[in-house]
Amino acid sequence: MKKYLLSFALAFMSLTAFAQSDYEKAMKENIAKIETAQTAEEFTTLANNFHRIAGKDENNWLPFYYAGLANIQKGRALMREGKMQDLDFIAGQAQKYIDAASHVAPTDNAEIHLLNKMAASLRMMVNPQQRYMTDGAKAAEEMKKAEKLDPNNPRVALIKAEDTYFTPEQYGGSKTKGMEQFKDALAKFNSYTPKSALEPNWGKSEAEYFVSGAKK
Repeated sequence: MKKYLLSFALAFMSLTAFAQSDYEKAMKENIAKIETAQTAEEFTTLANNFHRIAGKDENNWLPFYYAGLANIQKGRALMREGKMQDLDFIAGQAQKYIDAASHVAPTDNAEIHLLNKMAASLRMMVNPQQRYMTDGAKAAEEMKKAEKLDPNNPRVALIKAEDTYFTPEQYGGSKTKGMEQFKDALAKFNSYTPKSALEPNWGKSEAEYFVSGAKK
């Protein structure tokens, strides 16, 4: 009987290790595509992939987080093309995953607050003048929380730089100040080490793009 129980335990441990290895491989493959994807279709595929991964481990916040991020990046891709009509729906899809990530994340998490900020900004861009006091205020609130929780987070610095750079001067923006903030973000990326290979580590290539452009 003891021999049977030992064999069962070893088999279970082997299957668990294989499942964990399979999970990490799938996560790494899809995370690597977050910064190389460009089209809405590519981000849709990534969101669906992370959705499937999340379904296999609903107590892990990271697959939900990346599914939310993929949806946000999908919305931002459409926004760059001037396609604003679907942003409310996409932001809503992203928010479902962000809320799921927040529910199972171990602590109050700056990365999740930053996604909340980005989702609110997407909703605001549908009609900035009408939504500045609602979604715009929500975005500012979430950014403040993220920055307070993790002031050296390079992604917080990056999104802050974007806001400054792309906001018209009459509303408080500045391309010059924004460029300095991109440099600050890149410096933070260069000294930043994620907690693990699966933890958020996106954004450096964008900071490099703007900083390298400034040097030309």
